[in-house]
Amino acid sequence: MKIKVVVVGCGNMGSSHARAYHKLPGFELIGLVDSNKASSNSLATELGGIAEFTTIEEAFAQVNPDAVAVCTYPDTHYEITKKCLEKGVHVFVEKPLASTVDDAKKLVALAQKMRLKIVVGYILRVHPAWAKFTEIAQSLGKPLVMRMNLNQQSSGKEWQTHKKLMSSISPIVDCGVHYVDVMCQMTRSKPVRVQAIGARLSDEIDQEMYNYGQLQVAFADGSIGWYEAGWGPMMSQTAFFVKDVIGPKGCVSITEKQAEGAGDSSDIDSHTKTSALLLHKSTTDSNGQFTEKDELINTDDEPDHQELCNREQAYFLRAITENLDLTEHLDDAVNSLKIVLAADESVRKKSIINIQ
Repeated sequence: MKIKVVVVGCGNMGSSHARAYHKLPGFELIGLVDSNKASSNSLATELGGIAEFTTIEEAFAQVNPDAVAVCTYPDTHYEITKKCLEKGVHVFVEKPLASTVDDAKKLVALAQKMRLKIVVGYILRVHPAWAKFTEIAQSLGKPLVMRMNLNQQSSGKEWQTHKKLMSSISPIVDCGVHYVDVMCQMTRSKPVRVQAIGARLSDEIDQEMYNYGQLQVAFADGSIGWYEAGWGPMMSQTAFFVKDVIGPKGCVSITEKQAEGAGDSSDIDSHTKTSALLLHKSTTDSNGQFTEKDELINTDDEPDHQELCNREQAYFLRAITENLDLTEHLDDAVNSLKIVLAADESVRKKSIINIQ
């Protein structure tokens, strides 16, 4: 029997997930929800005439979904996800799970109580090259030094989207949860301390918001991570994509062919591209010379953004139909949120934040 699903939010991610549900044989897409009829109408037409609603309440009143995908702006995730769980339906929710750690924990507890599934949209978890990157990093010994960023030189429509996002969330929170989640997978250690800095580089955003931020996180095992994110027409493209991990046994880097195709940092497909992994081993001989040459691991055959969304929804389907244990998945979602929100607090308070 197919899982009947409704998508809430028909923007970039919602449209991609709707296409995934439409394609995957285990799902039946029965509704699209968006307050902007123009957004849902074009998508509904593309997918063959899917029912359209302006609110999740209207959708629940007229159709009976088994699952809902929440693909709205981050500050709405908690309320919509809570309503869906209370209605007895499984939820796929785009990152971050909620705007506060307490709200994220409440959603996890509610899902457990209702015996429902929540899958959080950490798209890098279904990317084979990123999985290999994480696996190699875990072989480098401890502690790890993890260096990652995603700076986006946005203009036009992309800058408008970023400005709307920044009405409630900063770049190091919105983007940071992805890469901090990867760090948590690599270390499998408790985050203990965060410090961060930020800068407001545009008069077009709220005075209390910043469009560039940089965080540093320390883990209980001695590992440390650095993450940087900036949005806007002023951002540099020179180093928009750094993904590098160092351990006692060597290092591994996503080369992205040193940015071939990385000329447009606002291109969503460029945010997950790897092209190749460069593995360096630190072993030396009696003369102090390296015993192994660096290894270039080709990852050219990688899924595009739509295929990654297809894989995310295939995992959501498995979570429901195979009753997967999502404890670790949700613990990681809460942990990564805890780190980036502590970083946001650090920027605003100009102080180091200890994580409980």
